[in-house]
Amino acid sequence: MSHHAEHFYEPRNGHGLKHEPFNSIVGPRCIGWISTRSAEGVLNLAPYSFFNGYNYVPPIIGFSSIGAKDSLRNIEATGEFAWNLVTRDLAEAMNQTCIDAPPEIDEFELTGMTPVPSRVISAPRVAQSPVSFECKLTQIHRLLRADGTPIDTWMVFGEVVGVHIAQHLIVDGVYQTAAAQPVLRGGGAGDYFTVRDEDKFEMRRPQWAKRG
Repeated sequence: MSHHAEHFYEPRNGHGLKHEPFNSIVGPRCIGWISTRSAEGVLNLAPYSFFNGYNYVPPIIGFSSIGAKDSLRNIEATGEFAWNLVTRDLAEAMNQTCIDAPPEIDEFELTGMTPVPSRVISAPRVAQSPVSFECKLTQIHRLLRADGTPIDTWMVFGEVVGVHIAQHLIVDGVYQTAAAQPVLRGGGAGDYFTVRDEDKFEMRRPQWAKRG
């Protein structure tokens, strides 16, 4: 039995709240600021709030495309994409790339971001971002309901084949997460968060000690 008074709902019947709580609970989440190039050479830059890392070796990241958007189509066509870290000073530019622009519109030009060539893939990176991953497509999965019915959402996974990190974010060989001021997506109408070093705490994984 729960020790708290609860608000319970079945998602199929609606949540009954002012804003959807699901994406506020599963968060804050790192933003998948994905840059791609279409088969015709048009550049695209778009943010995805359902994004994460899924494996160490090889490093694999993934994001969820709700609807078959330009990023998904470009990745299907070319097999490549780049992820770019959204920092606090890039938040407004990132937000501008949320716009539902036609496929022929280059969001780099639209927002004043600078495309810079990658080392391993043909899709460009965002020059203003201090961290970027060059990725090659590994899998695309269309998501299903519990009854097996497909929904218009696709998970895109990519192997990270190149990593770019600004030198000032590495101190004594350790990447400084808070120093990068990453922007994280919460929920609500437009809630975002940053990471502060004073909020950090360390907790090591326990080791099993065999007895007897």
